[in-house]
Amino acid sequence: MGAGIELRSDYSGDDLRRLSRASNDAAQTRRLLALAAIYDGGSRSMAAKIGGVGLQIVRDWVLRFNARGPEGLIDRKAPGKTPLLGEAQRAALAQAVKAGPKPYLDGVVRWRLLDLVQWLRDEFGVSASRQTLGRELRAMGFRKLSARPRHYAQDAEAIETFKACPREGGENFPAELATIQQEIGAGVAIEIWCQSLPPRRRGTRPVLDRRTS
Repeated sequence: MGAGIELRSDYSGDDLRRLSRASNDAAQTRRLLALAAIYDGGSRSMAAKIGGVGLQIVRDWVLRFNARGPEGLIDRKAPGKTPLLGEAQRAALAQAVKAGPKPYLDGVVRWRLLDLVQWLRDEFGVSASRQTLGRELRAMGFRKLSARPRHYAQDAEAIETFKACPREGGENFPAELATIQQEIGAGVAIEIWCQSLPPRRRGTRPVLDRRTS
């Protein structure tokens, strides 16, 4: 190993020991005491023994101390993992969860993690597993995805589609019925059957069943 690097001259052994007593960082305290021994005329081997490291590490401490002073003997925190979503994406996801899905567009009446994984991919090109997205949602304050199905009247985009469907009591129903009667003949009776779905059941509500007697 080459000649040792000289410590900067604006500190002394007493200065470093005083700083070590005020430090709340155990690693910095140990390093300050090791370098204080060098200031007092001790060898680099003695400093290495005090610090519990090898001579190369002591050399690194000297370089860090010379460059940045006592602060250079504090380990910098490693950069954290890049977050899955940016602020704008997190806001959009939170809004989508709160609003719930649009059944006619999203194909579901209640969000599941699997659905939101696909939503993220479609909206932002972000790929995430259900487990990762679940952790992200919990960090955002969501504990259970239980958005209720949205009524068609809550979404202006779906109103026209709803109006276009023939339904008993609706404005299109009489015209639809007259068209069917014309096709099968005036003397043939028509039975109209309607079905309602039980509460909380997913699916499509049939409006009418055309039957001839």
